[in-house]
This record gives sequence, structure tokens and C-alpha cells, in this order.
Amino acid sequence: MTQTAMRPDARDTASGDGVRGKGLGGDSIGLLGSAVIGVSTVAPVYCLTSTLGSTAGEVGLHMPAVFLAGFLPMLLVAFAYRELNKAVPDCGTSFTWTVKAFGPHVGWMCGWGLVIATVIVLSNLAGVATSYFWLLAGEVTGSGAVADLDGNKAVHILTCLSLIAASTAISYRGMTTTKGVQYALVGLQLVVLALFVVMALHKAGTGAFPGHADFSWSWLNPFGVKSFASFSAGLSLSIFMYWGWDTCLTANEETVGSEKTPGRAALIAMVVLVGSYLTTAVAAQMAVGSGTDGLGLADPATSDNVFAALAGPVMGHALGILLFAAVLASAAASLQTTFIPVARTVLAMSTYQALPASYARVHERFRTPGRATVTAGVGTGVFYAVMSLLSEHVLVDTIYALGLMICFYYALTAFACAWFFRRDLTRSTRDALFKGVFPVLGGLLLTAVFGKTLYDMWNPAYGSGSAVLGVGSVFVIGVGLLLLGVVIMLVMRRRSPAFFRGQVLTAGTPALVVEE
Repeated sequence: MTQTAMRPDARDTASGDGVRGKGLGGDSIGLLGSAVIGVSTVAPVYCLTSTLGSTAGEVGLHMPAVFLAGFLPMLLVAFAYRELNKAVPDCGTSFTWTVKAFGPHVGWMCGWGLVIATVIVLSNLAGVATSYFWLLAGEVTGSGAVADLDGNKAVHILTCLSLIAASTAISYRGMTTTKGVQYALVGLQLVVLALFVVMALHKAGTGAFPGHADFSWSWLNPFGVKSFASFSAGLSLSIFMYWGWDTCLTANEETVGSEKTPGRAALIAMVVLVGSYLTTAVAAQMAVGSGTDGLGLADPATSDNVFAALAGPVMGHALGILLFAAVLASAAASLQTTFIPVARTVLAMSTYQALPASYARVHERFRTPGRATVTAGVGTGVFYAVMSLLSEHVLVDTIYALGLMICFYYALTAFACAWFFRRDLTRSTRDALFKGVFPVLGGLLLTAVFGKTLYDMWNPAYGSGSAVLGVGSVFVIGVGLLLLGVVIMLVMRRRSPAFFRGQVLTAGTPALVVEE
């Protein structure tokens, strides 16, 4: 496979503020394809099956309100992404924009937050896809022994590594291949999810299950949650459920109309997601309630995988298999598209000399960051295998630490928007709102969640319940991964002093660039 470090004209197309072309395949996807990739990366069916129960356990019947509350900061941050993308449509997104707003050190850490969060998500998605692969195989064959193969650690890890390899290969072959696969997988997810909602509402109407509940508008009232601690925990889970929509922006250099299309696609993806989450949450609560008994969503025995418990009772055996297939499709689709942001962020960081130059290589035929994609795949496989063999508790706690990373780089990007456009904020009401007020408000909300999560993580009871010297393992892992980024940044500062001196990617506002 031949790769090239950059198109021959890439440096010639660098703008006066240091932004460079990277050789990616331009005009590969349109508005629909970009929105589909955004929805796919979030993996709505997987998110629902893994968080409906835990969120119901925290906030009860107010789960729809918490989903709406989690949507608010994501929407506000999406406005920041849209405005920044219009001015600087660069595949480095958060990394590039925070460098231009706050300088190379803050920008590097923001890029690191995105990369490490994505690796954690990739490993988790691979594990979920593996479990549902064997669960689905057991349902189709009617053999419990086949389903139990997932409990064999060697079989589980080998299957997981195979799925990671397949997803890496699809991402390696470019956005056109990725888009074609995603249409089928996302379409299956949304159709089956709609079918589940309709059948759950039917079951609710007949009162088929104990614990069913009549709809109430109070479910949409976030102030009805019993305590702030419960609301905060539910909000953290809700924010995780929306993570990944920014993949639309990461693929901006490969999108038709790179200045406007990715931002519009992100907003479309967000609307589809919040609609899916609200309708599913309401239908599930009406059918089985949010209690801890029977099929109740908060039942500890089934809360980690709600659809596995509800598939048969709500949809019957034959259609229930479709729901298993939808969860598998959701995890597999997200596994494949989640390589997009990490590979392109690494590509951008390398292009601007913030990482070793070898990661700036782009495949001549497929126009993808080949080495960065393969490295992400290998890193994910090694991470998951080592964590699985080391301790299941550690693997669980890395997932809990994910929320910290998400809030970290989203909040930085939101604040970067307001500072980057600070000269524009007095020009019009629109500029003041979409470039200043909304991003800052979204950043403050995420910062508050970051602080509360950091505080909660200190308690060993958070996550798996394990501790290191009396401190919660989730805190140690979350803060440790951020500190690891600081160490790597210091090493790179010695190797690439030009970037850290601001000589490669320069800071400044669009107004300043125009005036100069």
C-alpha cells in the first residue's frame, strides 16, 4: 500500500495563518452521508440498551427530562463547532481551533482529550459488538452453548480483535466505502428502533406488564428529580449518549461544501438522536415502568443491557432477534466510524508538527490517513486485550472515566469559539448569540459536569468500586490519562519546538487575518 506524506500542492494551499491541506479525498460525502456518519458514531441503539436502565435507576420516570437536559449543552457546543468550521474547515477540529484560540499547549491537550476518549470508546464498542455477535448467534441457532462462547475469554478477545481489524480495514479504504456501509447499518438501527417504540406503546396500552405507567408531562420536568446528585449522575450518562456527533465536522475536508455542510449535518444528527432517545424512553417507561422489579428498567439484573431483557417480551422471539441485530449493527457501525475522528485528529496534529511526521501520510489511492487509522486500530486492540486480561474492573472504570474526557475537550472547544470570534461579537445579534453566548453557556455547563464528575470519581464507590490508595480507580484512570497527555506533550515540545512556539499554526481571529 503506497502512502504519501501530503499532496504536492498541500503546502502551496496553506493559508496565511498556517492552516494546511492534507491530501484527503475531497467531495466524498454530502449532507445526508455526513449526517448518517454522525448518527452512526453515536450508536443510538447501543447507547439506549446500555444506559436506559442506569439512567432510570438514577432519576426514575424523569429520564426523558434528563435526556433533554443532556441535549442542551451538546446543542450549544454544536453551534460553536458550526461557527468554527465555517471559518476554519480543518479536519483537526477541536485541536486546530483551540490552538488558534488559546495557543499550542492548550490545543495539544484538547487534541489529546479527543484521541484518548476515542480509543476508550473504540475498545468498549468492540467489546459490546462481540458480546452481541455471540448473543445473536445463540438466538439464531437456538443454542445456549453458542451464546455462552462470549464467556470464554480467549474466544471473546479473538472475536473482538477480528471486529476491530475489519472496521479498521473499512475506514482505511476511505469515506466512500464508509458511507455505503453506514447507510445500511444506520437504516437498520432506526427502522428496528421505530418498530420497538410502536410495539412498546401497544403493550403499554394493553397493560401487558406489571409496572407499566401512564404518560405524564412531569416526565419532562428536570426539577422533579429527587436530588441534585441523582440529576448530575443522570446528566453525565446523558452527555455520553450524545458523544460522537462531531465526527461530521472531523470529516469536513472530505465533505461537499466543507464550510457549511458539516455543521448542518451535525445539527441534523443531533435532532435525530434526541428524537430517538425521547420516544424510546417514553415508550419503554410506559410499557414496563422504571422500577427495580420484573421487567422494570432499573432492575439491577438487566439494567446494563435493557434490550436483551425486553426484546422477547415486547417484540416476540422472531422480531426480538431483529433488536439483537440492531444492537450489533449499532456497535459495529459506530466502531467503524469512530476511527474517523481519531485518525483525522492525529493526521492534523502530525501535519502541524505536533506529532511525529510519519502520521501525516495519506494513502494515494484511498485518500485516507492510512498510518493513523492502522495505528488507532492496533492501539485499540492492544488496549482492550490488555485491559481484559488485566482486570474487568479496570476496563469498566476506563469507560466511566470517558465522561471526563468528553467534557474536557468539548468545553475547551466551546470556549475557543467565543475567544476566537471575540472581535465579531459586537457586529450583530446573531454573532453575539451563536459565536459567544451559546458556546460559553455550553462550555460552562460541561465544565460544571466535569467538576462534579471529578469530585464523584474520588469516591471508590464510583464505577466498579475499586480503589488505589483509598482513591477511586475511576479518578486515578481519568486524571492519569490526562497527565499522560501532559508528559507526551512535553516530549513532543522537545522534538517539535516550532509548533509549540506558535510558528506552524498561528493564533489569531479571522478579522485579524483579513486586516493583515
